[in-house]
Amino acid sequence: MFVDSHCHLDFPDLASNLDEILINMQQNSVTHALCVSVNLEDFPRVRALAESHDNLYASVGVHPDYENLIEPNAPQLAELANHPKVIAIGETGLDYFRLKGDLEWQRERFRQHIRAAKQCHKPLIIHTREAAADTLRIMAEEGADNVGGVMHCFTESWEVAQQAIEMNFYISFSGIITFKNATSVKDVARKIPLDRILIETDSPYLAPVPYRGKINQPAFVRYIAEEIAKLREMSLTEIAAITTNNFFSLFKAT
Repeated sequence: MFVDSHCHLDFPDLASNLDEILINMQQNSVTHALCVSVNLEDFPRVRALAESHDNLYASVGVHPDYENLIEPNAPQLAELANHPKVIAIGETGLDYFRLKGDLEWQRERFRQHIRAAKQCHKPLIIHTREAAADTLRIMAEEGADNVGGVMHCFTESWEVAQQAIEMNFYISFSGIITFKNATSVKDVARKIPLDRILIETDSPYLAPVPYRGKINQPAFVRYIAEEIAKLREMSLTEIAAITTNNFFSLFKAT
């Protein structure tokens, strides 16, 4: 039994074929998936997916890559999270890879998400790319450890993983871990405490080997679990049970 802890089923590549996507999940023992919000305009669509399917959940948040929006504030995010199928705040965080220049707006947006998570007592889904130092600094300054959460699609160093774990965060691995050149990510997966591992697809992006370059989907999360099992010299059944238990422990999903 697997859980995809991060996907975007409302995106056109998946939403247009949702029935088949859900059947593929079932056929590959993927019992649940968390549909992650990237902006407030489309949040009702994400929430509707969770409301319509017992095995789907939703988050609410605004991705750091989205510029020129009316900025979300903590009370607004916390209010939108007041729903039994909305189990997290995010995705949020910092991305210095895609955007350059004065990104103080991005850092302030991140702070609002952390404050919202603390108001509604729900965990955070954090995106960080080429911004690990500032991400960890803001997490510490805003008290993100009070709610915890997950560092999604992790591609940072073992040292960054350790600091996040110390702040009550889980580390989630995507299809990147199956790529031959992902040596540092594989190293983190070997070292991380088992009670801090999650798996995700980030679909429709980052399809794992053997589907690299194709449209990703939650059914493929088993390939991430298989790679972790190989790296840890454990059985696939063990990794499936551990990551599933970790998901429900973190998100308190019912």
